[in-house]
Order: sequence, then C-alpha cells, then structure tokens
Amino acid sequence: MNKGHEFPVLEKEEITHTQLVRYAGASGDFNPIHTVVPAAEKAGLGGVIAHGMLLMGFVGQAIGTWFPDQEMTEFSVRFKAMTRPGEQITVTGQIVDENDEEWSCTAYAKNQDEVKVSAEFKVKKR
Repeated sequence: MNKGHEFPVLEKEEITHTQLVRYAGASGDFNPIHTVVPAAEKAGLGGVIAHGMLLMGFVGQAIGTWFPDQEMTEFSVRFKAMTRPGEQITVTGQIVDENDEEWSCTAYAKNQDEVKVSAEFKVKKR
C-alpha cells in the first residue's frame, strides 16, 4: 500500500431508533436527545440524534477491517454533523502519507450528502 491507496468502503445499515436505544444501554449514555423524541424536539433538534460515539465506533470498525494485523499508534476524530434515524452511513478512508515506519490515514463517516465524522489515524507498518 502506498500514499493515495483507498480502503474498501464499509456500508452500515440504516440507523434506527431502536439501535439508538440499544446503544444508550450499551454505552451508558442515556441523554434523552438520543432516545426520547419529545425531549429532542424540546431541545430544538427536530427529533432524536445518534450518539457521536456510535459513528466513531463505525470508523473504528472500518479501521479494524482495513488493518487486522497492524498496530494503530494515533486516532483522533472530529464530529461534523448530526445523524438521525433513517440515515445510512458509509465509512471511507485512504492513506494520505507514509514513511518507513507508519502510514498516516484519514477516514470519513458520511451519509449521501455530508460528512458526519472525520478521523485521522496512524498505523505502524509491519
């Protein structure tokens, strides 16, 4: 693999309200903006929104498929936009730089219109 190499796209199923409730239970993040429609509407969100960490987990899942035998040395994300039930998320990524020891990469979790999470990560070469 070299600079510019694009990784296989990870396509997730449509996000559901049930998935958000289950994620709240698994993560311990019971903020009602993620699970209770009237609370999210009262907060001015127009309905529930997905946990940012859920989308970050999608990125992590993709990285795990791209580098199953590698060692990640850095990982950072920026949350860019809210995600709602009914959206389908895909994760893309590529190598943006390399040296003798590691690859510097980017990844993006996005729907068909906008980036939801951008990530930068480095992986040791073996």
